[in-house]
Amino acid sequence: MEEKEVNIFESHIVPRHELLNDEEKAILLNELNAGLNQLPKMNADDAVSKKLGAKKGDVVRITRVSEGETTLYYRVVV
Repeated sequence: MEEKEVNIFESHIVPRHELLNDEEKAILLNELNAGLNQLPKMNADDAVSKKLGAKKGDVVRITRVSEGETTLYYRVVV
């Protein structure tokens, strides 16, 4: 039986995920006055990490919208 590939980003349950470029990552860490090791972690084997093509050390911005409010979260890929 053939497995159908599912695009997890088409689900309303999965919030928007984006990889930050090097400049955005540097700005974020400067604004937070933090290092990568201080950000919450996201496993490189996570389905979202794989779909984004994220590698260790990348930072992912997660945009969640709830009741009209937008909240940004950041995770470092480990």
